[in-house]
Amino acid sequence: MLTPYDWQEGMNNRVSYIQGRIERGAAVLAVSLNAGIVIFTYRRQSPKTFEIYDRLAFAGLGQQSDVEAIRTAAMEFAHREGYNRSEHDVTIQRVVTAVSTPIKAAFNDFSSAPALAISLFAELGNEPDKDQYYVVDFDGDYHLQRHTASLSGSEHPAMNLREEVPLELSPEKATQKLATLWMQLTSNHGENTVSLDGLTPEALFMERNSSRENVFRKLEL
Repeated sequence: MLTPYDWQEGMNNRVSYIQGRIERGAAVLAVSLNAGIVIFTYRRQSPKTFEIYDRLAFAGLGQQSDVEAIRTAAMEFAHREGYNRSEHDVTIQRVVTAVSTPIKAAFNDFSSAPALAISLFAELGNEPDKDQYYVVDFDGDYHLQRHTASLSGSEHPAMNLREEVPLELSPEKATQKLATLWMQLTSNHGENTVSLDGLTPEALFMERNSSRENVFRKLEL
């Protein structure tokens, strides 16, 4: 018979296992600007930042197959909602709720493998105060953030991205600033320098007042 103690111990072991698998993942930083939203990270091989739907972006950290599974599920749900309902019904909250449910179910089911990934969803608003960021944890829980957001598999020193990256910066200047902040955040509390061997910088920009149909573009680094 499974006792509450056995369940708690099993859950703690599950959390420790997941954290151990994702703690070395490259952090993701996102910030709102007057011009739009910039999402910055480093990657090894596969991209980590993606367009999900109109004005809706995704970034993941963790095992690549699980990141891809979450991205695919989010994109399929968003396009299905847009087709069955309307484009206006495809909101970040609906997408996050849809993808978090199976993640939570897998985490609580000891007979299945949990998702070894954490996710960031960003929705571009008409102005910076309307931008929304949702961070989805490996256990399916999620929370809303405004103005800035970050993903990390390990503890890092606290930093106020809003103060460090002013609204008026251009996307290119903001990306340069985020690259510097990324190094500070991922260093061991400022004591050790992170090796960038094998890592490639990646930045996705969503333009707020674009005359183009597609508001997404990759920034050159």
